[in-house]
Amino acid sequence: MRYILFHAPLPPDSRAKNFNRLLSVFLELLMKTGGNVHEALRWLAYFDKRHGLTDSSYTMGDFLRDLREKGYITDSPSAQGTILTPSIKAQAEIRQRSLEEIFSSLRSGAQGDHPLPKPGPGDDLSFETRPYEFGDRLENLHLTETLNNAYLHHGIEDFSLEPQDIAIIQTEQKTRTATFVLIDASHSMVLYGEDRITPAKKVAMALAELIRRRYPRDLLFVGAFGDYAWRVELDKLPFLQAGPYHTNTREAIELAISVLLRTKVENKQIFLITDGKPTCIREGNRFYRNSFGLDPKIVNKTLEMAEKARRHRIPITTFMIAKDSYLQQFVQRFTEINKGRAYYVHPQKIGIFIFQDFIRNRWKELR
Repeated sequence: MRYILFHAPLPPDSRAKNFNRLLSVFLELLMKTGGNVHEALRWLAYFDKRHGLTDSSYTMGDFLRDLREKGYITDSPSAQGTILTPSIKAQAEIRQRSLEEIFSSLRSGAQGDHPLPKPGPGDDLSFETRPYEFGDRLENLHLTETLNNAYLHHGIEDFSLEPQDIAIIQTEQKTRTATFVLIDASHSMVLYGEDRITPAKKVAMALAELIRRRYPRDLLFVGAFGDYAWRVELDKLPFLQAGPYHTNTREAIELAISVLLRTKVENKQIFLITDGKPTCIREGNRFYRNSFGLDPKIVNKTLEMAEKARRHRIPITTFMIAKDSYLQQFVQRFTEINKGRAYYVHPQKIGIFIFQDFIRNRWKELR
């Protein structure tokens, strides 16, 4: 006698919980495989087999169906036929999760809470108030809180209004900042089993999401560099991969400067994320490469770009995810010439420093 086993469908909340748990792993794999849905699913199936991520109540087949129905993957035509590709929704979800991850690190990390801009005069009304300061515009007077302060300080019978009673609606200045994030995509970013490029991508994506939500008038550009430098569009950023490249830091900075100078934004800055020394420059139509030590020709050409950025009042903040002593000497010299800043950080801590620096730079321009 044959028995056919049936299992009851999962309650909606249980199914959603299982889907979201697998989605987190899938989106991470999607970034590591350069947006190759088939490869990401293959790795997910491997991890499922090794670690039991699914069971008979919610299978990999259920997950694949939910991915399609919820719009995270789509069928796209290609030369090989129809293939699965990440959707715009998947890209937005990756940016959103990157932002949440960075802010979670900011809240729980050793660096302390996320620093917010210091309050000051400006244009955008908020719901907060502060005491009156000389020079404040009285059209931003918060009448209800002002009268309440007067009552508390002086009473209703002997009513009077003193400067210390006046409450002003808090505002924040409208300024614009143009930021160019440069991500090292050379081979060393994935050497020795350490994935350094994924944290760098997550930071850039989280910064894009922060700007979209909090500073919509700001401009953000992203570029990558190896033997040469190129622009990376935000929809392609999650799937950026390191390649068999050397490190042409000079061309990366040159690209960022040229893009930033074309903007009509006064406040400009460059964030440079790298794990190695410059080892390549372009000479005409050829590349000059040297991976052994600090090549003086390459170093001097790179320092020229640091000086050019300084002349154009574009500070460069370097995030060096390596601690070799000779690298620190180069970065120190590079930073002195540009009058920028440099941090030596673990790949998983880049986000903390970049977000703090981004907010601090914006506020510094307001003062």
